[in-house]
Formats: sequence, structure tokens, C-alpha cells
Amino acid sequence: MTGFVTIFHREIARFLKVIVQTVITPFVSSFLYLLIFGVSLGEQMAAHQGVSYLAFLIPGLMMMGLINNSFQNSSSSIVSSKFSGDLEDLRVAPITDREIIWAMSLGSLVRGSIVALITYIVGSAFMLYQQGEWLAIAHPMITLFFLIVAGLIFGMIGISIAFWATTFDQLSAFSAFILLPLTYLGGVFLSIEHLHPFWQMVSKANPLLYLINGLRYGILGVSDVNVWTAAVISLIGFVFFYLAAHWSLKKGSFQRW
Repeated sequence: MTGFVTIFHREIARFLKVIVQTVITPFVSSFLYLLIFGVSLGEQMAAHQGVSYLAFLIPGLMMMGLINNSFQNSSSSIVSSKFSGDLEDLRVAPITDREIIWAMSLGSLVRGSIVALITYIVGSAFMLYQQGEWLAIAHPMITLFFLIVAGLIFGMIGISIAFWATTFDQLSAFSAFILLPLTYLGGVFLSIEHLHPFWQMVSKANPLLYLINGLRYGILGVSDVNVWTAAVISLIGFVFFYLAAHWSLKKGSFQRW
């Protein structure tokens, strides 16, 4: 377990060194999203299944922060190690691919969970101020399940993409042109019930819809999709991207750029 613990400890220490990026920036982003969409525009939005728009928005923002930061943590760690040449040491170190994947994925989960927790606290503070009540979690175990699975999945996606990326631009392109649109179109800001039936069908092909709505059900008890369907799809995604990360370690580049 020495190799696993060492890599995991390094991942935690690495993102804690840039505390402004990992804590302050998500705090400011969550504050602005909730102020503009949840408070300013939320009063003009109809309640969804008896839940205010502000409450509806909070789980979506939590999942968005978790996804983005989990992906950025593992991908930036590998890319930085490629740039410095440190990644080549993993070829000769007595560390298995499984230990590398789990250590980096768990490190990503920790960073993403911190951001999700900050978003929850900020959102609950807004609800306390505006509606006079703290946002209670309806189903704690379901909430924990989707947080853990989503954080691990996107930590593994970060590993898969980073091992194949040959430039920083390729990594940024994946985040900007694939991850960000899927996140925004996954029901973060709007229920798919408000969409045309055709676009509802298209949205249901977006796997992030199930992660976002799974977490929304865990916190609020409401969802646009069946929570057990969301759980099954999430587990399938977990297995798929674990295998993808394992394959990337076997076939991807460890060489310095």
C-alpha cells in the first residue's frame, strides 16, 4: 500500500498548495451563480415539483463543481508530471496501475467533494436568508453514493484524457468543447420537463443528466429521471472509465513533452 498512499498523499498536498484555486475560486463562483440565477432570476421561475428554483439549482451546481474539479485535478496532475518528466518514474517504481488509478481518482474525489461541500454551504446560506430555512438532505446515502461515483468517474476520465493528450490545448479543448456543454445541458439550470419532447429525448442520451438528477434526488427528493436508472447508468460509467483509465496507462504516453 506504500505506493498508493504516497501518490494519494501527493495529490492531496498538491491541490492544497493552491488553496485559492481549490477553495476561494469555487466559493466566489458558487456565490455568483446563486446570486444571479437562484436569487435574482429565481423569483421569476416556477417551482419544480414543489421545490423552489433556488433549491433546485443547488444540487446541479454541486455536481458541476464536483465534475469540473475532479477532472481538473487528475488531468492537471498527469500533464504537469509529463511536462516535468516526473511521470516516467512511474514506469520503474514498484507501483501497479490499479494503485495509480485509485490514488489519483480518490485525490480527485477529495478535491471535488470539497468544492461540492462549499457550494452546498453557500447555497444553504442563501436559502436561510431568503426562505428562512436551511437546505436539508432528504436521502443522505443516495447523496453520498452519487458524489462518490461522480468524483471517481471524472477523476478516471481525467487520467484517460491526460495520458493521451500531447498538448495543453488538447486538454483544454476536451474541457471546453465536450465536458462543459454536457454539464450545462445535463439539467444543472433547468428541468428537462420544460423542454420540447424531442430535446427531452436528446437530453436523456446525456450521461451527466443521470448524475445531476441522482444527486438532486438525494438532496431534494425530486428528479427528472428514475433514481435507480440513474444509479445503474452511473455504475456502468464507473466500470467503463475505470477500464479506460487502465487501458490509457498501458497504451498512453509517459514521455516528457
